[in-house]
Amino acid sequence: MADTFHIRVQNMSCGACAARAQKALDGVEGIKGAAVNFADESAQFTAGSAKALKDAFEALDNAGYPGALKQDEDANKRREAKENDVKALRRATLIAAVLALPVFILEMGSHVFPAMHHAIHSSIGIETSWQLQSVLTTILMIGPGARFFRRGIPALLRGAPDMNSLVALGTGAAYVYSVFVLAAPEALPEQSRAVYFESACVIIVLILLGRWLEARAKTRTGAAIERLVGLRPDMARIEIDGEWYDRPVEQLTSGQRFLVRAGERIAADGEVVSGHSDVDQSMLTGEPMPVSKSAGDPVTGGTINADGTLVCVATNTGSDSKLAQIISLVETAQGARLPIQALVDQITLRFVPAVLVVAVLTMIVWGLVGPEPKLPFMLVVGVSVLIIACPCAMGLATPTSIMIGTGRAADLGVLFRTGNALQHLQGATLVAFDKTGTLTEGKPSLNELLPAQGVAQDDALVLVAAVESASQHPLARAIMAAAATHTLPTAKDVTASPGRGVSGEVNDALIAVGKHSWLTEAGVDLSQFDAPREAAEAKGQTVFFAARSGKPLAMLALSDTVKQGAKQAVDALKARGIRVALVSGDSEAAVAYFADHLGISTFVSNVLPEGKIAALDGLKHPDDVIAFVGDGINDAPALAHADIGIAVGTGTDVAIDAADVILMGGDPAGVAVAVTASQQTMRNIRQNLVWAFGYNVALIPVAAGVLYPFFGILLSPALAAGAMGLSSLFVLTNALRLRGMKA
Repeated sequence: MADTFHIRVQNMSCGACAARAQKALDGVEGIKGAAVNFADESAQFTAGSAKALKDAFEALDNAGYPGALKQDEDANKRREAKENDVKALRRATLIAAVLALPVFILEMGSHVFPAMHHAIHSSIGIETSWQLQSVLTTILMIGPGARFFRRGIPALLRGAPDMNSLVALGTGAAYVYSVFVLAAPEALPEQSRAVYFESACVIIVLILLGRWLEARAKTRTGAAIERLVGLRPDMARIEIDGEWYDRPVEQLTSGQRFLVRAGERIAADGEVVSGHSDVDQSMLTGEPMPVSKSAGDPVTGGTINADGTLVCVATNTGSDSKLAQIISLVETAQGARLPIQALVDQITLRFVPAVLVVAVLTMIVWGLVGPEPKLPFMLVVGVSVLIIACPCAMGLATPTSIMIGTGRAADLGVLFRTGNALQHLQGATLVAFDKTGTLTEGKPSLNELLPAQGVAQDDALVLVAAVESASQHPLARAIMAAAATHTLPTAKDVTASPGRGVSGEVNDALIAVGKHSWLTEAGVDLSQFDAPREAAEAKGQTVFFAARSGKPLAMLALSDTVKQGAKQAVDALKARGIRVALVSGDSEAAVAYFADHLGISTFVSNVLPEGKIAALDGLKHPDDVIAFVGDGINDAPALAHADIGIAVGTGTDVAIDAADVILMGGDPAGVAVAVTASQQTMRNIRQNLVWAFGYNVALIPVAAGVLYPFFGILLSPALAAGAMGLSSLFVLTNALRLRGMKA
């Protein structure tokens, strides 16, 4: 059986690195669904065997990007390591700046201010100035700047150049040329005797500065995961041999009792044994109102006990808990590889080699037709092209938006399980809702039980409840609640017919409870209930019938409460121009009443579970993108069949497993939030990609000197480095705007 793995990938410094790591994983037999995330320095994939997993790590090692399993790392240590990386980059940037400043002042100051040039010439002399610059630049390059050479040169030798290679080549060329001028000036024409130590220094300083600011911004992109991890309490008060002890939460196992006092986080998923309190579940569901909890009610680990004291028994702990599953889903969503990313990777993968070719060709052209002195001009344009063309912004454009967009959606109670859902939900043209448990509370009550002629009402209720006692259907629970004060006989050979009804033997008689069509097909004459049935369905009530040994027994009318966010969900979707439909197994009259109440003009009634797929296909126009929203086991096939399946988080595990998007709080208004999250995230990605690609396309010719013949403008390598850093920061800053996304 294939397992999904989340790993940490090292040494990625630009989009080309991520694309090569992606290519390495894609080439491993037995690895499927690989997705490398440059922004989070991670990857996820499905491995069909232990050998495939081993081969994946070997492929990454051979490509120069070693990996390690995320599950082997401590979240706090990882956060501390990221903070240390930011501090190290800050320290390297400051040291580089201190070393570069005198070099910059000595060289550029003498160019800008003639008086300064004369002062240097008449005091220490130009050659001494150059020697001092060479010493400071050498210290800078073997100190803070060494990181570019340690990674860039090996990558270049492997035939897989990356950003570090471009920086190493650019600064190395400027440095070597300057040292040669200093060591053997007579070997060059007099007009070519110029040093570029300041370019090498400033490039390194600006790129280090960009990486420092980029690393700081990256720490904010993973805020959603850190916030969720922070919901896990460290300690739990566990009952051991009748006494309460504070123990690490990892020691709490399923079946143990634990105590939660006012203001504390609940240690694990469980069920309240005793006590009463309001529990704040907003950090998991996005719903602000506390929920009252008492004996028998479920509680979720990570939520906050507001006031009372609760004694609970643990049901799910560790990786089985709902919080752990939510964290896993968010991690999966943040690491998702959207279809659009494949194109970005292909371009990025070829971009750096193409830049090297462009830089060489640019230098050749300047050498052939450029003005004198040719050699310095060739060096300046070559280095500028190398530096400005780094594809960092391209590599960050998609993953940063995904991480922040899906993280913010999780804060609002919406979980995206797949990248396809995130990309495609933006284009949804039709949203079809299931009714019971999705737009209604799923807790119907028995409004009326009308016995057949000659049957006592209590007798009918007892017989019906006896058969329904074996069912978990919401309508069955409503009948059981109505019969709570009665003693029920035992039902034998109970058989359920999904979407139709249930039957069983009670007191030597066959009792069947179900839909009108099901019983009439079996030959039961229900004509005496025609008038009350029409009246009940006209009020939007769900009507069932019961028969005893083929004879009418009773009519049951039940109603469900519409969820508070149902009308809001429908209105919000219609306001976006999205068509809304209702798919239900109830009768046409009942569904029509309900649809009219919510303002839904399109509905399909009398749909059996196996007919929901056909119902969706019948609603679909040729170019439609359909999202289906459901909560029950019978919705799972339709959730899987729809273009995007959206499961209500309070529904069954089967429905949730079949869905692409999960509404944690069960509020259907979350559908509009999911659409908003998809639209805003994809819009943000497009903005980033337009900027990243447009920036490179526009500025590479400028760096190559295309403006020089017309305006005398030549981009200096230092300005190229600054522009490159600003491009990545723009992408990160733009992505961070998604943190302000509203419900």
